Amino acid sequence: MISRMEIQETNKMIKESKLDVRTITMGISLMDCADPDINKFNENIYNKIVKYAKNLVAVGEEIAKEFGVPVVNKRISVTPIAIAASGCKTDSYVSIAKTLDRAAKECGVNFIGGFSALVQKGYTNSDKILISSIPEALKVTERVCASVNVGTSKNGMNMDAIKTMGEIIKETAELTKDIGSLGCAKLVVFCNAVEDNPFMAGAFHGVGEAECIINVGVSGPGVVKRALEEVRGKDFETLCETVKKAAFKITRVGQIVAQEASKRLNVPFGIIDLSLAPTPAVGDSIGEIFQEMGLEQPGAPGTTAALAILNDNVKKGGVMASSYVGGLSGAFIPVSEDHAMIEAARIGALTIEKLEAMTCVCSVGLDMVAIPGKTSAETISGIIADESAIGMVNNKTTAVRIIPVVGKDVGDTVEFGGLLGWAPIMAVNNYSCKDFIHRGGRIPAPIHSFKN
Repeated sequence: MISRMEIQETNKMIKESKLDVRTITMGISLMDCADPDINKFNENIYNKIVKYAKNLVAVGEEIAKEFGVPVVNKRISVTPIAIAASGCKTDSYVSIAKTLDRAAKECGVNFIGGFSALVQKGYTNSDKILISSIPEALKVTERVCASVNVGTSKNGMNMDAIKTMGEIIKETAELTKDIGSLGCAKLVVFCNAVEDNPFMAGAFHGVGEAECIINVGVSGPGVVKRALEEVRGKDFETLCETVKKAAFKITRVGQIVAQEASKRLNVPFGIIDLSLAPTPAVGDSIGEIFQEMGLEQPGAPGTTAALAILNDNVKKGGVMASSYVGGLSGAFIPVSEDHAMIEAARIGALTIEKLEAMTCVCSVGLDMVAIPGKTSAETISGIIADESAIGMVNNKTTAVRIIPVVGKDVGDTVEFGGLLGWAPIMAVNNYSCKDFIHRGGRIPAPIHSFKN
């Protein structure tokens, strides 16, 4: 039972601290849509997605209005297409991406995730078709998001796939250069991808999930920052307790919305993802939290420790508030989507190398980082390999959403718009890793992965 005090506190968080439910994401299995005829497969997936998700947006808006909680996005995730479409007799999955886009538009959602492949240990023929289709698919669609998982702590890292993904990112950037290489903002390369992530661009509906589920992502950087203002100058024990209590309150809001959406859509509730996901708005920033903790700028010495505190106590607060906390819960550190991180990158306080160090303790990895368009495919692959190694060795999810902006160089900026914001072009290390990347093969799993 929700108390009157909790309701009052929630209203205050919404009004003063930009608390919102960032997304209600419906996960839909496409396993029963299989057909060797790609046209029939497209028909099947379109009909199934629309059948399940036709009321998703309306229900989200009803809940937002009735409860007074902003529900910013309504989204769909589907079974990785490389799996669902593996029986199709075709050499391209671009038509499937177009079908996903058409279904997303029909349902009114802003993104649909699952144009994905899981290749941590090797390729199937379907994986190869999907990956080769990504650049064109992201060029001709508006709402489709793609992801590729190239490593896990149990399986090691597929360096052939990592090499290929550097090339795919470059090709995607070139094909979407007229819109700031925006296609790359809808493409994520993972290590240890999770099956129940409601956030884009990396969401897909895992094969271990139910037929259809509701996952909710809650975000409240502003709530945490406002809470920390009340304990300015206090010791770390007080700081940690404050973050934990704020996370508890934020998660309670998500729990209410998730249960209500589940009931109204007649779809089982999956998880609450409590991820402090910033927006470009002032007051809704992870970077501002760092500054409130006592750092002059994100990237200053101590930033990784501050992020570790934030990530750990967000999770501790979340699991006290809900038995089903999942996804990528913790703190995101995208550059373009956070005004304080943008400024830190612009003035040189925050570098890619420092961001990489921070990804050891955050919830994802290098996120929405714009780099010079001339950056080689091998260098991008090297960055992906570094992030994947962090995830593999530390048994955590890491990801790379990096954007080599064609025609831009260090000192320039790129505008993405909306929640994606804008970004300064960040410098990358220009020393070559070409011979390393071209070795190919697999990097074995670390010794601590053998736990059976």
